[in-house]
Amino acid sequence: MVEQHWTYMDRYDSALALRGPAFDDDEQLVGSVHVVEVATSTDARAFAFDEPCYQAGAYRDVMLRRWDNVLGRSMWQYPRCDHTDGLFLCVGFEAEPRGPLRAQIPDADLVAFGHLLSDDATLQLGTVAIVRAPGARAARDVLGDSLTGIEAYRWTFGGRR
Repeated sequence: MVEQHWTYMDRYDSALALRGPAFDDDEQLVGSVHVVEVATSTDARAFAFDEPCYQAGAYRDVMLRRWDNVLGRSMWQYPRCDHTDGLFLCVGFEAEPRGPLRAQIPDADLVAFGHLLSDDATLQLGTVAIVRAPGARAARDVLGDSLTGIEAYRWTFGGRR
């Protein structure tokens, strides 16, 4: 269903800031991330749940969250986007939702970095980063020790670009 997925995503090409698959240590696909700029939460739900692979039952879970793009760029604006080795998708959650939002950017080689936000965008629920690191442990360390349950997955750029 790759072509159906990509054709669907092509409709959102100008709105996609980040997209790509995530893999476990055995190189098995475990999910993907898509950051799309849309006008409303209804539009965000339509983007996620009208997607052909979701409609076909390919996804067990979908996490739909506001995301604060702290770096203010798309993945295609990352200066080394032609070097895809050593990239990790890292996700960590706050033990308790927190406000005000913090925009502290770690000193790391970041493709993307931002915070997961509450629906009203007033609370920080977690952090998501795409980071270049020598391994999953080093990638997790980029998010620091204040988050809980930090996960790191191998990641690569997605889409046709």
